[in-house]
Amino acid sequence: MALNTDKNLKLYYTIKEVAGMVGMTESNLRFWEKEIPQLKPKTSANGLRQYTEHDIENVRTVYNLVKVRGFKLSAARKMLYQNKRGVDNKARVMESLIRVRDELKSLKKQLDYLT
Repeated sequence: MALNTDKNLKLYYTIKEVAGMVGMTESNLRFWEKEIPQLKPKTSANGLRQYTEHDIENVRTVYNLVKVRGFKLSAARKMLYQNKRGVDNKARVMESLIRVRDELKSLKKQLDYLT
């Protein structure tokens, strides 16, 4: 039986890990949790936040709306409430484009180095 290395073995992430993944501060993430109902991670018995992959996707979606596209939190909340699916799709496309852009920049640097 082969080991599936594509699967992520970690079920829950801490607020520090999620903030690091997204590129924001923990306090900002806590504030967003108060303002946006879709950002409600599970909490342990001692009050520690436990983020799942789905929670992290929601954080990335809000990050895209607020930090990348420039919406206010109230507008992001409204967009998520009205059209979550469309917002998610646009966020995924934007993330893909950013990754492609970064890869192209890296390739350009390598080509510049060779010439």
